Amino acid sequence: MDDYTWKRKLQQRRIRQRRRFGLFFLLLSALIAATVWYFFFYVRTPEYTLKQLTIAVEQRDADAVRRYVNLDVLSSQIYDDLTVDLFAYDSTLTPATRVMFEKFYITIKPQLAGGLEQAALNRVETGVWGLPDGTDILKGRQLGIDFERFIERSQLRNTTWIRIGAIHHEGTSATADIEIVEDYTQTPFTLQVGLEQADDGRWQVSCIKNYRQYLDTIAPLQNGDIASYIDATQDIIDRYNSDFSAYQQHFSQLAKTSTGELSAAQRKTLAALIADEVIPSLKKRQQRLDETEVPPGAQYLARQRQQSTETTIKAWQHFLKGLRENRQSEFATAETLHKQELAIDLRIQDIIRHTAISRNIPNLP
Repeated sequence: MDDYTWKRKLQQRRIRQRRRFGLFFLLLSALIAATVWYFFFYVRTPEYTLKQLTIAVEQRDADAVRRYVNLDVLSSQIYDDLTVDLFAYDSTLTPATRVMFEKFYITIKPQLAGGLEQAALNRVETGVWGLPDGTDILKGRQLGIDFERFIERSQLRNTTWIRIGAIHHEGTSATADIEIVEDYTQTPFTLQVGLEQADDGRWQVSCIKNYRQYLDTIAPLQNGDIASYIDATQDIIDRYNSDFSAYQQHFSQLAKTSTGELSAAQRKTLAALIADEVIPSLKKRQQRLDETEVPPGAQYLARQRQQSTETTIKAWQHFLKGLRENRQSEFATAETLHKQELAIDLRIQDIIRHTAISRNIPNLP
């Protein structure tokens, strides 16, 4: 190789090395710029917060949800929107009683808003909308309200998040359009979710600006379906309520005793009444209810009726076993199930009464 050729190859090698170094420097600069943009700018945007919130729900990360949502403020706002005119259209209440009820709901706001917050976090962690148990003050009607029914009326567990739409920036505030659908009636809606920027530059969801409008949109649809379902099943309910009333009177007559203890003959007669008439009638009523078409918005009421029937049958089955085997433990189990059934029946009555009030008020949630 002559001297000219050697120098030419050496020059070409240097050019290639400079190009490689230039490309490496360019990639390194882009990486640094992307890192700076991500950690110093993007993580301090509402877009980042909503993206991370979506991931947190998918990954069941309740701690991340707490980080990206101001749960105390949000649950308080939801509670206010849900209860603002709860008794406004109930003509059966006197003004004094209405004021008393309104004050009561103001008094119990911390417990209910906190329970709503905890229920939502449990939903994130487990994927299920569970209810309080044990000695929780919100279990059943210990606080004077039905927390299960309260959750249902909030529409939170009946709403599916579809996608994030446009995000509007307003200084340290922002509003994001979140496309959702209400599961029962498959009604689409766009929530306007408010976000606020903290002093450290990070963003949190703080409110749903049109949550009340969402309730006012969905409620008439559900109430209309529930009213139609109640009308369609009224004859079934009336007919079997008459039968059950007769069974109750017959049961009371057969169970009369001067000693407080049922005789063997009484236990046998009562067992026959339960096994041959009461339980079959309960099953037949539920069968007829199941054969009735349920409008989309009335699915919750239909499920409550089904649950009531199932719980009642279980209670009678344990009572029946207690009669046949003379076992107090079976009677105790039957009593526990009976209390559960009564709580469900009260919820059903609440739904029916609320629907009756709402028939001529299309915007009452």
